Amino acid sequence: MDALPASAPSMTSSPITEVCFVLPPALILLDLAGAADAFRIAASMGLPVRLRLLAPIAEGEAATTALGVGLAGIEPLPAQLDDHAMIVVCGATGSGEQVLSSPASKALVVWLQRHGGQGRRLACVCSGALLAAAAGLLDGRRCTTHHSLLDTLRELAPTAEVLDSRVFVEDGEVYTSAGITAGIDLALHLIAGLGSSRLAAAVAREMAVYVRRASGDPALSPWLEGRNHMNTAIHHVQDALARAPAQEWPLARLADIGHLSVRSLTRHFREASGMSINTYHARLRLALARQALATGDSVERAAERAGLGSARQLRRLWSTHASDSPASARRRR
Repeated sequence: MDALPASAPSMTSSPITEVCFVLPPALILLDLAGAADAFRIAASMGLPVRLRLLAPIAEGEAATTALGVGLAGIEPLPAQLDDHAMIVVCGATGSGEQVLSSPASKALVVWLQRHGGQGRRLACVCSGALLAAAAGLLDGRRCTTHHSLLDTLRELAPTAEVLDSRVFVEDGEVYTSAGITAGIDLALHLIAGLGSSRLAAAVAREMAVYVRRASGDPALSPWLEGRNHMNTAIHHVQDALARAPAQEWPLARLADIGHLSVRSLTRHFREASGMSINTYHARLRLALARQALATGDSVERAAERAGLGSARQLRRLWSTHASDSPASARRRR
């Protein structure tokens, strides 16, 4: 497993966030397992989260799944939740009517009405959006769901802007995603928000999945940019650069890390990441400088933190790779 870059911000002092996965009847197992495992891996890497599995069941009952396999050890829906808990509503098999019509589903909708609209973050995987819509939690929001259920979602939330062909959609503290694997994409996005983009990238690498964002969402962080590939040698090189972007990295040293010749490294790096090694390294350095400026450092100090020799060198690099200026990125006091 690739370790989280040493330069990642510390998360151990942050308060623990309860991530509550809510399981409807006829749960699609991958809706739970993919997203929940992303959070489990993130927790093992230091993200301060605790997972809870909840369902509209009585104490000691098993949660039902689409495969006919019951899940034991699931909590009944609690009467109270921590104010900072995150609710993740998983999807169920069947049509919109089937998802919503059972007594257990109706009880789940009532529970969501009580607990999902109190400033807590709410995430929906696949048809979980239908349950949130029935609870009135998507009214007036941008959202999405599985492509076969988009019209049903529009009927349930007529004031919502239901978007087609999206991996996931973020609207304030409410997140909705498309089909089964999109739940993993959404989980990685939430992990980046709770921890860092570098942590999300490390989790994605551990799961051997791509880090994706829905079209129209904010641009990728430099820590994620150029990582949407499966070239292990180039990932090792990128890991080294991300762990210590302020260092000088001769091509020969990077080639040794990737077990490639310098010529092969430069060719494979561009093919995999879509940019040169120099550009990739420069963008990481600029990300460090931006972080320094955002905390009130001078341009000279930001240049030093990014491993550059002078403020002039930082400005030159900035003008090549960014559309704004160091002065505009500096926090005003």
